[in-house]
Amino acid sequence: MEKGEIRLRKVIVHILDSTVGTPVLSDALLDYGSDFGDFLREHIYRIETTDEKKTCEFHKEESEVYQQIAAFAEAGLEEGKFIETSQKMAARLYEIMNQNIEIPQADFVVVLFEADAGKYLALLKMDYRTSYTHQTQSDAFGNANEIIKFRAILPTETQKLSEAALISLSDFTVFLTEKKYEVNGTKTNYFSKLFLNCSGALSPKSQLSIVTRAIDTVQKKYFNDGEQFEAQMETKQIIHDQLAETGAVDVPFVLDQVFKEKEEYKEEVQEKLEKYKMGADLRIEPQAESTTRKFGKQHLTTDTGVEIKIPMEQYQDGERIEFITNPDGSISILIKNVGHITSK
Repeated sequence: MEKGEIRLRKVIVHILDSTVGTPVLSDALLDYGSDFGDFLREHIYRIETTDEKKTCEFHKEESEVYQQIAAFAEAGLEEGKFIETSQKMAARLYEIMNQNIEIPQADFVVVLFEADAGKYLALLKMDYRTSYTHQTQSDAFGNANEIIKFRAILPTETQKLSEAALISLSDFTVFLTEKKYEVNGTKTNYFSKLFLNCSGALSPKSQLSIVTRAIDTVQKKYFNDGEQFEAQMETKQIIHDQLAETGAVDVPFVLDQVFKEKEEYKEEVQEKLEKYKMGADLRIEPQAESTTRKFGKQHLTTDTGVEIKIPMEQYQDGERIEFITNPDGSISILIKNVGHITSK
């Protein structure tokens, strides 16, 4: 989905402010201009392209939101049904928010849009931000300008939404981002579990983090300090090469390269992944450069407090850098052929 291909068809906004005591539901579509249209496209595109996005399916028998959206689709995406459906979803979301005060107040924007020859609904919960603005008080003696705190500020184009979903109106697949909040004393993904009533695989960013943590845990368990250092750098190198060559991380291949003939080590990593319902044939395909950026450099910190960042291309070049294991077990890092040094 390209940003320029996102065509907005219908937009409505509902105010979910618990200080008002009731949701302020709109009875009419939003008459938006080109600037706000670009604002919505930017947020929709950010959701579609983030590696924090989860792909989920509705629990169709239990999900009120699914039933409302399915009825809207069956009604031919008619305007009156769009307004009614958005109001019902907003009322349900407000009810959940009102019962759990940790969930931030927000405007709830519902968008019908087209992209990739398909139709979608975007459910955008835009949490209020607190900022400062000016205010002028006028009286008989003149004007007095003041600075006041203003709460109901929407996120900017560059700020990610804590909770949002894109729903395909052809097969009702849900693409969502969300944040946990305290519900009945427990941190919960309320947006998927209580509001949408859907579930699915972890996001690529979460999967990649879990895989690297699982490998690191097994390495720390079985390798000594010197071996850990080399193994962790090698693991990062293998993942970097995979991403550069294929744009994905083939987890079985990575485990074979990292642990080689140590089948028991591979099995222990797989056991840890199974706890997150991540299968043995897992392949992770991150989209965002921000997710893969950390594999582009080796970040080293010594026990003496020295920090070194080495671009992966330099790390591979023996003419640029060399790691020397000394007889006493300590490690020396030799940086070679330096023509110029800049201090920052």
